[in-house]
Amino acid sequence: MRVPADSPSDRSREQLPLFPLHTVLLPGVHLPLHVFEPRYRQLVDDVVHGVVPDREFGVIAIRNALVSDVDRVGQLHPVGCTARLREVSATSSGGFDIVTTGSRRFLLHELTPSDTPYLMGEVEWLRDEPTLDHDGTTAQTLAEAARTAHERYCDAAWHDDDWSAPSTSTDVADLAYLLAADCLLPLAEQQALLRQTDPLHRLRLVTALLSREAGFVSALRAVPVPHEQLDDISAAAKLN
Repeated sequence: MRVPADSPSDRSREQLPLFPLHTVLLPGVHLPLHVFEPRYRQLVDDVVHGVVPDREFGVIAIRNALVSDVDRVGQLHPVGCTARLREVSATSSGGFDIVTTGSRRFLLHELTPSDTPYLMGEVEWLRDEPTLDHDGTTAQTLAEAARTAHERYCDAAWHDDDWSAPSTSTDVADLAYLLAADCLLPLAEQQALLRQTDPLHRLRLVTALLSREAGFVSALRAVPVPHEQLDDISAAAKLN
């Protein structure tokens, strides 16, 4: 799915620190991180001390699971999400354990030269199309269908105390993100949700994805391995 050229966004561009990962951060979703690389330790330090404003940096997914050191924009997916720093604690090794929450989506145009050890990117903010009547019949029907698909998935995949439904007060424009957060969707499909600028299409998409995954989990009686654990499994296999 491509972000259309005329998709609603703030056309002014800004510089944003980037933290490339083999994962997709969705708005409203919590993301804990163990930060140990020197360049990203510096990023966290700059966020904490106000060098980076608003306690916010960009998380953006790497296209290739085998790539870890990013040096060009083509190695990254075009749409990311800012991570707002919520909690931070220093580790004995000099790193940080942090908790962030997804905030604003952005479209990455290019990587920009910088004196910082971490990547900087030129971005514009990506906003939803103003097509959603939050209290309309269509939106409420789609939201109910999405919640039902989420419940089926979680009942099949998790124990009763491992998940809970999003609050009934959750804005329907944000609901798809929170429902997807409980489910081990492939990275490409999480990215598709992040890129979707029509809230109604986003609800339809998450409903279809969760319904499909619930069927897989029920049939196989197993959940897929999270994308970020694939490297660990590959390394262990080589050792054996």
